[in-house]
Amino acid sequence: MALCRGRTLGCPEHSWAFADRCQPLSGRTKGMKLSEPSGTPAGDPFGGRRPTSHERMTGLPWDASYHDGPAPWDLGRPQPAIVRLASEGGFAGTVLDAGCGTGENALHVASLGLSVLGVDVAETALALARAKADDRGIKVEFAAVDAFELESLGRTFAMVLDCGLFHSFDGDERPRYVASLGSVIEQGGTLYVLCFSDDGPETGPHPISQDELRAVFNPSKGWDVATIEPDRVETRYHDNGAPAWFATIKRI
Repeated sequence: MALCRGRTLGCPEHSWAFADRCQPLSGRTKGMKLSEPSGTPAGDPFGGRRPTSHERMTGLPWDASYHDGPAPWDLGRPQPAIVRLASEGGFAGTVLDAGCGTGENALHVASLGLSVLGVDVAETALALARAKADDRGIKVEFAAVDAFELESLGRTFAMVLDCGLFHSFDGDERPRYVASLGSVIEQGGTLYVLCFSDDGPETGPHPISQDELRAVFNPSKGWDVATIEPDRVETRYHDNGAPAWFATIKRI
């Protein structure tokens, strides 16, 4: 059996996928003690929340992806598509980065002088993000928040960025996530979604079709898909990135 190139979806010892070929890496996660938030029942690595489909498949919380070096999607710099969008003046007002990871996209947008909040369920990633902000002298907020419960923030934002989060949810989870997004974005606000595309070779582990995007972000739910453009998502295991869709969606 060939060695996988990284954490492989479907392998219980990996938390992401680029292929269906996997040979377990001895000792990589077995016996790993995961950090537990205070008040969390002992032995519950999901912090009392319902695990996502991805977490149920792997048996590991998202936080485990950051326990053994950079996660496959953690480039140590912002996604080029986000840098390009920012250079074109695509961000304004208050910005929420949903599923911010170690914060590179949020930090880049905040460095432009905008008010940015990055949220994630991975405490390890958030700790790294806060350390980067301190080191770089960038004013930005980071908070541990479940993407399905964004209304708990008690705030709304002019813009929301989803870079690589939407495609990690299965079809049953997406309506709940989209409703959560709708609770925090202002009327007339803009949502950007950068996700793996089903169009082209070397697709990512969770490819999404344009029809799937339009199905959940539809006018009956208060959304208008303005554009869906082909793009790339860079990872640590794709030489030239993976095919992606970059969707601009308005809250109506």
